[in-house]
Amino acid sequence: MKVLWVCNIMLPAYAKAVGLSWSEREGWLSGAYERISSGKGEGGITLGVAFPAEGLNKKKINGVLFYGFSENLNAPEIYDATIEERFKEIYKDFEPDIVHVFGTEFPHNLAAIKAFGKPERTLLGIQGVCSEIAKVYMAGLPDNVITDTTFRDRYKNDSLMQQKEKFEKRAENENEAIRLAGNITGRTDFDRQVTERINPKARYFKMNETMRPTFYKNAWRSVNTIPHSIFLSQGDYPLKGFHFVLEALPEILKEFPDTKLYVAGNSVIGKIKRKTVTIPDEQKNASGKSIYPLAIRISAYGKYLKRLIRRGKLGGKVIMLGKLSAEQMKEQLLKCNLFICPSILENSPNSMAEAMLLGVPTIAAETGGIPSMLEKNVDGLLFEPGNPQDLAKCIRQMFREPVIAAVYGDNARKHAMITHDASENYKRLIEIYRTMISSVS
Repeated sequence: MKVLWVCNIMLPAYAKAVGLSWSEREGWLSGAYERISSGKGEGGITLGVAFPAEGLNKKKINGVLFYGFSENLNAPEIYDATIEERFKEIYKDFEPDIVHVFGTEFPHNLAAIKAFGKPERTLLGIQGVCSEIAKVYMAGLPDNVITDTTFRDRYKNDSLMQQKEKFEKRAENENEAIRLAGNITGRTDFDRQVTERINPKARYFKMNETMRPTFYKNAWRSVNTIPHSIFLSQGDYPLKGFHFVLEALPEILKEFPDTKLYVAGNSVIGKIKRKTVTIPDEQKNASGKSIYPLAIRISAYGKYLKRLIRRGKLGGKVIMLGKLSAEQMKEQLLKCNLFICPSILENSPNSMAEAMLLGVPTIAAETGGIPSMLEKNVDGLLFEPGNPQDLAKCIRQMFREPVIAAVYGDNARKHAMITHDASENYKRLIEIYRTMISSVS
């Protein structure tokens, strides 16, 4: 069975072989790759992998053929039909029995499906759901924040309104990809309902994901934590709900004044960076100068977050950690009392899955696919999405009842170890491939 994976980023195995740096963002793919490439996994699969890579035509590593294609990943809302021709070249060379496309967020995923033209042999894996994200992107922000633009927003053509428009365009590509795929994998009741609405003829297979290896080791213990510390894995755009947490914090601080919020990922409440930039003619200042001595890096959303921090007197209570490696993320999770996922919408956030694997007490918004991952009042607490008061209530409850919080964390760990079992998930993957082949042979 010849299977071609179409991935969003470079696999670590390829990067290591050619001496390049790599991202751990899609580390869950590595487990299946290692089983296939080593010959230790069942299935008898010959694997090919295609991913965005300038200058790569074809390279064989450990029996796996790697193919590159060119795409502007900085503009994922723009469909480039020329990529279809590159995929046709790859298919002619590799001759896949199955094309397995991971994700719908980038236009190359649609190009790969269109170029293959065999729905019954196409498997599309759902990760996020752009069409649903676009509907709620602003996450309850005030109108004056939604329409605001900073120097940074204008310079990068990246205002909140423009960000939403980009997601709407990505959703159009995603919907077409779902309509053209004959087989779909997902992980939650939410993504099943969405994809069945778009393409009721496609076969839906449930298949859980395997997380990054480091999160299967070690377990959270309350004695090792910073008292009343909260961890948020991301907060750089409205969907992730950072503003809801900032609105909830003043109420929490009344009862627990030593509370601290630790936030990973890109900081949108950053600093003014001194550098010289060239400004387009239409953005020249009143004096006609096109060179500015300062580039203000903060976005309109960042401005709003800073306003909430000032209004809530949260100075020193919010610690921005920047981008973290897998090991750094695990270390921070083990230090914190609580992991929260306040997003207005998520399908199956990997950061929450990793927190659950470690047994970190978890609070999440009751939205999208989250209820399929975490059983309410058993594995943790769920709150009404977009409701800071309800979020504050759940956090105070966890802080007041540390023994119960620890029980939630232990339950979550047991649940996640089953959901994200690498061996079982690999077996399920092979089972899906076999089902697809048997139905078309």
